[in-house]
Amino acid sequence: MGRIFEKRKHKIFARNAKLSKLFTRIGKEIAMAVKAGGPNPDNNGRLKVAIQNARGMNMPKDNIDRAIKKAVGGEEADFSEMTYEGYAPGGVAVFVEAATNNPTRTVANVRSFFSKCGANMGTSGSLSHIFDRKAEFVIETAALKDRDPDEFEMEVIDAGADDVVRDDEGFVIYAPFHSFGDMQQKLDALGVESKSAELKRFPLTTTPADITTARAVLKLVDLLDEDEDVSAVYHNMDITEEVEAELENG
Repeated sequence: MGRIFEKRKHKIFARNAKLSKLFTRIGKEIAMAVKAGGPNPDNNGRLKVAIQNARGMNMPKDNIDRAIKKAVGGEEADFSEMTYEGYAPGGVAVFVEAATNNPTRTVANVRSFFSKCGANMGTSGSLSHIFDRKAEFVIETAALKDRDPDEFEMEVIDAGADDVVRDDEGFVIYAPFHSFGDMQQKLDALGVESKSAELKRFPLTTTPADITTARAVLKLVDLLDEDEDVSAVYHNMDITEEVEAELENG
């Protein structure tokens, strides 16, 4: 994977949502974690990771505490995690993750976005051969403290990482989906806190797109990103540098 993967992923993954959307998303994750395993992060691994991610996004401590208290007090709605799959124009695969307290509303919205952009929703599992779910851990160099970077890299590889991307700012560690918990435990044992720890979907194959297709796909991604119920959007579009430049120039 390595550098080739890193170069490619900037072209094919949805752009980061606005900060407010990120806070909403992590707030839902905190609420779901609390309701699933209680308010103590020492006994609730999912909540511990959610709080780490919130800190990594510079979410204020008051917001984090408020989200936990609302979930404990029953003020926060019960959220269901949903996924939707389909094909955008040009045969580009699109995978949508959502956390919602009203699945009927959410599926109606997602379906309308697909329809507006000339895309078609598929059945659950229809993109299983296109996307692979992996754990991604982002580690800042400062988090290593006095630990030797080369030694750290070997430690996480021995713990099951199948790729480590490294630069002056830190590390991005990729591990199989089923190894998420083991890798988190390894980082805890090493005393290294991640800036973020997430399960993401990565395309196994990509679909080339011309400027018309690229604009249609990005329009769909933007509509989905703006929906409050949508947590993440992934696609497998691959564009040339020429198409990318044309998009940037409007």
